[in-house]
Amino acid sequence: MDNTKDNHTTNPSEKPQLTSETCRRRGAKLEVYDWLADIPESHDDTDLVEVRFKNTRKGYYRNSTHIRLVPGDLVAVEASPGHDIGEVTLTGRLVLLQMKKNNVKIDNPDLKRVYRKAKPNDLEKFEEAKAKEHDTMIRARKIAEDLHLDMKIGDVEYQGDGNKAIFYYIADERVDFRQLIKVLAEVFRVRIEMKQIGARQEAGRIGGLGPCGRQLCCSGWMTNFVSVATSAARYQDIALNPQKLAGQCAKLKCCLNYEADAYVEAQKRLPSREIPLETKLNTYYHFKTDIFKREMSYSTDKSIAANVVTVSADRVFEVIALNKKGIKPETLESEAGARAPERREFEDVVGQDSLTRFDKAKKNKKKGNGGGNNNRRQQSGGEPRNKSGNNNGNRGQNNKPPRNGKKGGGDNKEANAQQSRKGGGENQAPKPAPKPKVPEKKE
Repeated sequence: MDNTKDNHTTNPSEKPQLTSETCRRRGAKLEVYDWLADIPESHDDTDLVEVRFKNTRKGYYRNSTHIRLVPGDLVAVEASPGHDIGEVTLTGRLVLLQMKKNNVKIDNPDLKRVYRKAKPNDLEKFEEAKAKEHDTMIRARKIAEDLHLDMKIGDVEYQGDGNKAIFYYIADERVDFRQLIKVLAEVFRVRIEMKQIGARQEAGRIGGLGPCGRQLCCSGWMTNFVSVATSAARYQDIALNPQKLAGQCAKLKCCLNYEADAYVEAQKRLPSREIPLETKLNTYYHFKTDIFKREMSYSTDKSIAANVVTVSADRVFEVIALNKKGIKPETLESEAGARAPERREFEDVVGQDSLTRFDKAKKNKKKGNGGGNNNRRQQSGGEPRNKSGNNNGNRGQNNKPPRNGKKGGGDNKEANAQQSRKGGGENQAPKPAPKPKVPEKKE
């Protein structure tokens, strides 16, 4: 009986069998949710399919041979030259909506077609090509450096059959890479294609963690990059600090645009910040605004915060209307009164500031038991409570708490004082001899 399958043992000399599961690229950001998947007739509306390549590129192909395809299948598609290996992500009616969204013409005669489902031989070539991508990129960087080209090769993508390689590079200026293509073709023996990308696309390909502690948006889910301007930070009252506003790509963070529209809409319902407010006592200038609370703070000085008063936006509209009529109110605040800006200080949320809060309770408990009084009495040389002065008798009396409940045991102190006057105790310390008086010298 063969128990090889039960024990999951394999021969190290044998190569593992490649399947579509092992060759599929993991962690793809171009994933699309097929919300028409539960409608069976929607998959037969068109013969177009969407195919994804290496997490950053998609294409639309025509299934002219009517192969039964489902999302997740690895297929061999037409390429120039040869064929490429990709993963089917969408089929049916939703493909038409995606093509319309990406401005791809449905009746385009240049649409390439699907050859077949990927065979084991295709998957082996595909894996061999993927394994060479990193080493090819490092070597190509060295060649570009030797040719003194001001460019950086950020990624390399091999075609599924290994006959073509796409080199993605980033450069600030125009680069003449004709000599580079000749050298790369001689070294790697493949067809070379150069594609220039931006700093944001490079960060999306490399990946990383942002200052928020999460995966970069460009490498996680973003596919279309919109230009980001510093005005988005101004609308949100963010300090224009380049180190804080720049991302991993050294460009402005894409997330600055996420809430900019909400701030712009909220600011439309607020008065202008450029209009000063006139009162009988002072002229107030805009200092800061809390957009969502609809509160505005004004200062009597343009450059510094002096006599800052915070009022509501409705009150600001009232004062501006009065100033247009030539009326100056007594004060900036309304009848309900102005609210001074809150000064928040550090607060302990838990409410436990002291690390020794439990030790204090133990000390108070010891003082209540009168244990400290006994130690204090023995150190000062006082006698025990028994009048005979014998230390062996009534040992337990010293450990009793004071009757009056006061800290420190007031009765014990009085008893010790009376016994010390009588002088009848073995443990009583001898009195020191008086020091001789030194006669004073008269000048």
